[in-house]
Amino acid sequence: MSATRRQILARTGATAAAGITFSGALSELFSGTPAAAQGLGRRGYGPLVTDPDGLLDLPRGFRYKVLSREGDPLRSGEGGVPSNHDGMAALPGRRGRVRLVRNHENRATAAIPVPAVPGLTYDPMGKGGCTALELDGRNNVLDERVALAGTAVNCAGGPTPWGTWLTCEETEDRAGTNGYTKDHGFIFEVDGADPRRTGAVPLTAMGRFQHEAIAIDPGTGIVYETEDAFERPFGLFYRFLPQKPHGGTGSLRAGGDLEAMRVPGVPDLSAVQEPGTSFDRVEWVPVPDPLARETPIRLQDFGPKGITHAQKLEGCYWGEHAVHFVSSFARSAEGSAADHYGQVWKYEPKRRRLTLVIVFGPDTDIQLPGESPDNICLAPSGGLMVSEDGGGAQHVFGVTRRGEVYALARGAQNIGTAEEPEWGEFAGVTFSPDGATMYVNCYTPGTTFAVTGPWQG
Repeated sequence: MSATRRQILARTGATAAAGITFSGALSELFSGTPAAAQGLGRRGYGPLVTDPDGLLDLPRGFRYKVLSREGDPLRSGEGGVPSNHDGMAALPGRRGRVRLVRNHENRATAAIPVPAVPGLTYDPMGKGGCTALELDGRNNVLDERVALAGTAVNCAGGPTPWGTWLTCEETEDRAGTNGYTKDHGFIFEVDGADPRRTGAVPLTAMGRFQHEAIAIDPGTGIVYETEDAFERPFGLFYRFLPQKPHGGTGSLRAGGDLEAMRVPGVPDLSAVQEPGTSFDRVEWVPVPDPLARETPIRLQDFGPKGITHAQKLEGCYWGEHAVHFVSSFARSAEGSAADHYGQVWKYEPKRRRLTLVIVFGPDTDIQLPGESPDNICLAPSGGLMVSEDGGGAQHVFGVTRRGEVYALARGAQNIGTAEEPEWGEFAGVTFSPDGATMYVNCYTPGTTFAVTGPWQG
C-alpha cells in the first residue's frame, strides 16, 4: 500500500491530536483522533461503549478479560505482579497455549519490583525485568512467573525467529548509580517457556546504551537496534553481526560485531524532510567500544566523517525484505537539525539503501500532544493497532488497509484526581498466534488485558 502525505492529510484532517507510527507489512504512517475516527461513520468497529466497570471501553461485540494486575500475587508464589507493564510478545505454546512475555520498565523508584529469583537475577538492586504468563485457549491464566529479574528500565525489544524475546534496557547507568551493583544498558534473551534456559546473561557484544527496540533479518540473522537517547547528541541506529547467526536460543552469547549506521553527508536524520528521499551508499562503521567503558557510544570517535544521529529512535520492525525504524519526533529547540512529528525510515540491506518513507512535521498541520506512539503491531485484518502515548485519555487506535483511523479501545481514568486526572498509557499491543485475541498492557497501574471480538478479515 502506498500513500502520499497529501492523501494522508485529506484522511485525517488538519488538527489530528495523536500520531500513529508503523513500518512493516504496511510501509506508511497514518494519524487520527477519536473525533476523526467518529467521522469515519461505521468504518472500523463502530463507536466505543462505556465500560460499566470503568476499566476499558470497547466497540459493541468486543469483550476484555483482565489477565494480570500490578500488586496481585504471581501464581508462582514468587511475589507480587511488578509495576510498569511495557513491551510484550505473544508466542505460541504447546497444545494451543499462548505464552506472553512482558517487560516491566522499572526504574530505581518503582513501587513494585520484579522479584529477585535465584538464577534469573542479574543485579539484585535492579527492579526491572520480565514476567511470563501461560494461557490456555480461552485466555485463562495457567501460570505467571518471573522470567528475568535484576535489570533496569526494560522498555521494548523484539521477538527472535526461534521463539524467544529480546528485552532491552533503556538506560546506561553504571554500577554505583541509583544503588546498582552492576552496569546496565544491555539486551537480555528471555525464554518464556523455560526462563532458566536463558537465565540473566547480558548480551554484552550487542552494546551498552539506551536500547529501545530490535528487529532481526531472518535471512541473515543480523540484528538491528535503535537507541532512544534523551539528550544531544542523540541516538544511533545499529546492526549486530552475530558469530552464530542461526544458532537458536543462546547463540547470541557467542558474540559478534556491533556497527553504527553512517549516511554520508547526513549527520542528523531530522534534516531530511521529503518523503521518498533515498540514500544508496549507507555505510556501517565499527563501534570503537561497544561496552562504553569510558564514553557513551554516541559520543565515541567514529573518524573524520562522523556518524549519523537521530532524536527519539524507537520502534524497529522487519518486513518487505527491509528493516523499518521510527523516529517519534525531533525538536530543533532540543538540538535536532529540524522539527518533525514522526519519521519512518526503511533500510534495504541488499541494496544498502535508506529511504524516508514518510515524515510528519509543522508543515503538515498535524499536531501531537507528546511523543508519537511506538508500540504497534499488525492486526488480523491486515491493518494496524497502535498504543497511544500522549496527554489526556489514552487509546488503542486501529488503522484500516485504506489508512482510515478509528478508536478500538479507551482506558478509564485510573490515577490522579478528578481535578487533575491522569490516564495510564497503553503499551505492548500484540496478537495471539491465531489472531483471535489482542493483548495489551496499561502501563500504570500495570494491567494486562486480553481483548476478543469480531476481528474482521
